[in-house]
Amino acid sequence: MSRGGLRGYLLDLDGTVYRGKRPIPGAAEAIAELRSRGRRVVFLSNKPLYSRRDYAEKLTHLGIPTPEDEVVNSSFVLARYLAREAPGARVFAIGELPLLTELCRAGLELCEDPGKIDYVVAAFDRTFDYRKLNIAFQALRRGARFLATNPDRTCPVEDGEIPDAAGVIAALEATTGRKVELVLGKPSRHMVRAALEVMGLPPEACAMVGDRLETDIRMAVENGLTAVLTLTGVSSRDDIRDAPWKPHHVIESIAELPMLDERLGERG
Repeated sequence: MSRGGLRGYLLDLDGTVYRGKRPIPGAAEAIAELRSRGRRVVFLSNKPLYSRRDYAEKLTHLGIPTPEDEVVNSSFVLARYLAREAPGARVFAIGELPLLTELCRAGLELCEDPGKIDYVVAAFDRTFDYRKLNIAFQALRRGARFLATNPDRTCPVEDGEIPDAAGVIAALEATTGRKVELVLGKPSRHMVRAALEVMGLPPEACAMVGDRLETDIRMAVENGLTAVLTLTGVSSRDDIRDAPWKPHHVIESIAELPMLDERLGERG
């Protein structure tokens, strides 16, 4: 696969473009420079706590003007998948309001009756409690399908990390003996497919830039994209040595991306 002539960038958000409410220094300038060169940019997030519009507004507020359709998150990908594979299905989601809203917009029915639930969705949920656990438990024991938005163990924030969707998935797997059947966010091929459709580009013309080896870099490597690890989030240089998914390039921060783009362009 050629590594030259990149025409598009899939950019992770948390830990790559910003941490919490603060942009990574130089992020706005780097993205503006890539766009001025005609590069397509789409932002990807595994976090289902906000809508695509919320992300677009946050980026715009941080000096990165972004329309809603240039944001792809795990809620959107999961809702799109269910709408296509099981239109009108009854769903119980352990998740917050933006995820529930996305599911409703996709024509799916929210349901809390374990005997009627077709799909249980596990997500990053700061309101996770025993009531939700029990509804999901009972539904899965009755044969409901088991999906998840994202596999992340933690979410980077300004002062460290907080537990993410992996904790919810683990709670359901441990209590039911069931394994999650499909995770729709990174590193899923479904996430790549949705982003590439937005960009209108093939995978070999795109790079995935992110801070996690097990999601961002794995997804890029397994789906034919150039993999770029940035060191402003979760994964470090030391982590690369033992990781099964190796980035093609490592940058200190997104601020270095235009320089990498120039080097890759020279090879194309």
